[in-house]
Amino acid sequence: MKYAKETRPNGVDARAAELLVEALPWIKHITGKTVVIKYGGAAMVDETLRADVMEDIVLLKLIGANPVIVHGGGKAINRAMESANLPVEFRDGQRVTTPETMEIVRTVLTGEVNQELVAALNVHGNFAVGISGADGGVIVAKQKSPELGRVGDVSRINRALLDDLVASGYIPVVATVALGEDGGFYNVNADMVAGHLAGAVGAHKVMFLTDVDGLYENFQDKDTLISNLTLFEAQYMVENETVSTGMIPKLQACIQALQDGVFRAHIINGTTPHALLLELLTSTGVGTTMHTTDEACTYDAHPLGKFASKLLVNCEN
Repeated sequence: MKYAKETRPNGVDARAAELLVEALPWIKHITGKTVVIKYGGAAMVDETLRADVMEDIVLLKLIGANPVIVHGGGKAINRAMESANLPVEFRDGQRVTTPETMEIVRTVLTGEVNQELVAALNVHGNFAVGISGADGGVIVAKQKSPELGRVGDVSRINRALLDDLVASGYIPVVATVALGEDGGFYNVNADMVAGHLAGAVGAHKVMFLTDVDGLYENFQDKDTLISNLTLFEAQYMVENETVSTGMIPKLQACIQALQDGVFRAHIINGTTPHALLLELLTSTGVGTTMHTTDEACTYDAHPLGKFASKLLVNCEN
């Protein structure tokens, strides 16, 4: 027997219950809906940050959302190429990918980065499944330009495998290696994959985790962080190059997703503790939200019941 003065020396913390009640409307809003999460930046490289983000994704699944993770792994690819004494070359922000480089990209993304993320999720239960975009022809691509080699643009997304995994209670973790229309493999920008994939699976939201707090009108002026903007405003910023070069692929991916019927697109800082939860489950959010002017909402709701059977703890309590 224990006395309350021992287990609750500081009294009852009612704020914890208040926070849960405040989140309830947002939990109801996201339950049963697909959320595509493009995962990258420092939150991927740092093991502690990675564990925190994976924990938040599991929590989203537990409250009824259907997360689908899309990832690249540029820094890991660079390390592998340097170890193999291969040159790392970029043109207009795109990695020049020779056939030899493509083999390294495949090995690193599917055999290293993907499996690390799956393992980080499966600490909490056996439910994450890692796949390559080439598996089941999930991502099909065509060559972007001969100068870039095996760099591809998304031709189409085949959603059948993803639908099956989500309906069975799994969290798909997708490495952005695409199957080429020519039968080979292509390295595809992970941001653009996330944008196309979100539209193809009827996602409610697409989230882009990066290393900055969101989209700035002027990156040098931190007071110009944009809380929300419309599809038209995002298109204007890209067309008139009024945004930093590094943010353009993410903006283009957001635009793609919104044009394909995704309800909202978000850019958030993956190094901010619990950024995913703060953006999805609070009224103020922490990053930048993009939406169409008519706020149209189309999404697919997948069965939820099979998820509970995947919560098999992998360690002794």
